[in-house]
Amino acid sequence: MTSTASPRSVLAGTLLACALVAVSVGATSASAAVEGGPGDSADTALYLVTLVGPPAPNAPDATLAAVGAPPPVYRWTTALDGYAVRLTTEQAHALAADPRVADVERDSIRRVASVGAGAPVAAADPQPRGGAGVVIGVVDTGLWPDSPVFADVRGLGRAPRDFRGACSAGPGWTAEVCDRKVVGARWFVEGFGAGRLRASSSLSPLDDDGHGTLVASVAAGNSGVTVKVPGQAVGGGNGLYSGAAPQARLAIYKACWSAPDPDDDGCSTADLVSAVDRAVADGVDVLNLSVDDNKESDGSAVDTLDRALLGAAEADVVVVAAAGNRGGGAYAAHAVPWVTSVGGTTGATPQGVIVAPGLRVTGAMASRTPTREARLVLGARVPAQGADSSDARYCLPGTLDAAQVAGRVVVCERGRIGRVDKSEAVRRADGLAMVLVNTSRGQVTADFHHVPTLHLTASAGRTLRSWLREHPGTRVALRPAGIRRAPQRLVSWTSSGDPSGDFIAPDLVATAEGVLGASPPGSIGRAWDLGSGTSVAAARVSGIAAALLSRHHWAATTVRSALATTAGNVSGNVSGNVSGNVSGNVSGNVSGHFSGRPSLLRLGSGRVRAQAADHPGLVFALQPGDYRAWLEGRLDAQGLNTPSALLHGNGAFTRTVTNAGRRPMYYSSSATGFGPHRVRVRPAAVYLDPGESTTFTVTVSGPSGPAPLDEGWVVWRGANGNRVRMPVVIAR
Repeated sequence: MTSTASPRSVLAGTLLACALVAVSVGATSASAAVEGGPGDSADTALYLVTLVGPPAPNAPDATLAAVGAPPPVYRWTTALDGYAVRLTTEQAHALAADPRVADVERDSIRRVASVGAGAPVAAADPQPRGGAGVVIGVVDTGLWPDSPVFADVRGLGRAPRDFRGACSAGPGWTAEVCDRKVVGARWFVEGFGAGRLRASSSLSPLDDDGHGTLVASVAAGNSGVTVKVPGQAVGGGNGLYSGAAPQARLAIYKACWSAPDPDDDGCSTADLVSAVDRAVADGVDVLNLSVDDNKESDGSAVDTLDRALLGAAEADVVVVAAAGNRGGGAYAAHAVPWVTSVGGTTGATPQGVIVAPGLRVTGAMASRTPTREARLVLGARVPAQGADSSDARYCLPGTLDAAQVAGRVVVCERGRIGRVDKSEAVRRADGLAMVLVNTSRGQVTADFHHVPTLHLTASAGRTLRSWLREHPGTRVALRPAGIRRAPQRLVSWTSSGDPSGDFIAPDLVATAEGVLGASPPGSIGRAWDLGSGTSVAAARVSGIAAALLSRHHWAATTVRSALATTAGNVSGNVSGNVSGNVSGNVSGNVSGHFSGRPSLLRLGSGRVRAQAADHPGLVFALQPGDYRAWLEGRLDAQGLNTPSALLHGNGAFTRTVTNAGRRPMYYSSSATGFGPHRVRVRPAAVYLDPGESTTFTVTVSGPSGPAPLDEGWVVWRGANGNRVRMPVVIAR
């Protein structure tokens, strides 16, 4: 019999580091393409060093002394045993050869997992309560604490028992900022380098970017907060905001920074690892990491950040991370079994139309106010003096002639700059409104623009241009047309799992397009914004995890299981188009499968369902020490009791499930959705008392030679109607 609940583990002072010696000396990634890399000088670079455990008091200093290294920039003592230090290439090689060292990795810069804004939707499943007594640690760009969604209000419920974090002061942030809602705040910049920051950046937990604020509000923003965005649609409902776990507390760990050139923005891995190490030592219950990884192809490699997240998982922290937004350009980030990796789906889309005699074209539009009738002009035909028409067609800043644009509706093509930046260029030229047109396949979004804006697909754009050629000078108007509530689909840019890997990733998906959240007013001039990307999807899942912990006091592995096995279906269509390749052909390997549905390597277990996760029926309980056993090669992937399976060929594997309900229950098993393979589950049925466990075997047989990817579900159905679903992918 296996218990589904456990007390918090003793923090990982005795965590073992992986005994596999590996070195990535000199390896860099595209996301680390800064001059010489973060922390580099002419002769040295910043390296992340993980030691072989168990931790020994003198080991860090002894290994440093052995290669004549300087004092470390960071020391890590909780999530993992190691340090960040500036080394020459020769010193890095020497450390990698030291038997006391498990891993040496050169520092690199990662990006937050955001793709900008999108079609506005209401806060997902707003709840008046949830998350009391639980602390969500947010590793991101910091927080703007003055939003009412982060206020110390009545109704937060019981206080956290074990959190022991601190509030670090700095410009724009005093120790008094922390209260019962924001219980801790720290910042980490040594890896990124204070000398590389934008002049307006704050060396404090204060958010200079807006991303961390939005993520924190989606996860744990207070309930009942009024949303007001002048002239814009903010989704259905009563205009009140709520995060996924409105009673949860927030601990902020700022490890992502803004540089003078936005292309250089990002998060040093050394800073991220330090933030994770500190969050675990502080005693957070849930850890949210909305940051992509830096692996360009092979998503299976376990890097220093993954090792730190393992330490968090072994300390009984629920770790939730964004799967990444690179579509076919890279495999899903954080594809390790101790992280709940989250992909993205579409949301509801506010629509609008452009109308004139004989014309009615529909697109995405957030503005709730119709425009007056006005002339329609192509941006390419109204360039400012000295500007090139090829720049004006994209409505780049300063390229539009105000004399020809004033009071008119301007057609701008998508590309080269942000969508909202184009409407700002139209506003500055005194334009009345904008029609934004895609130039290739892709989704349309309803951003919060500076002027009323209708976003059209490439096909709708061709229709509009054709009409304009035949009707020059005709006046048009933009009008709102309600909310399109189509079934959720995977967004094209959500990263896919690796068919050659050991585990299915992402684990599940959540709304990642146009998610409403708080924003620092200084960055956009208003207190609300829209976020799109797997970052906001992960934030929502973090909030749901906090609410589950608050109600059930489950172990972290039980929460992971409940989230996955209760997930729901996603529409068979994919929004937009998948572009790019990984290792030659990720798009072909993980494209749509049977019945037109997305591959489970993009979908995972499916769309997260908060209410269903509250009553999972059966859970796949797992001892956290098993994760490290897999990492060290003492346990194969199918030996881990994960709620999913990625197989390579025929064979059999076992899993153990535990009745997490309060009543004895009868469950029957089945296998569904598979193609050329025959999949059997034994036993066919079980009867379990509360807390009782049983082991079942899944046997796969089918084509012995090369075969296309096959996939389906092992399903357990309870006598009470409960459905427990486990995705299985069979690859070659």
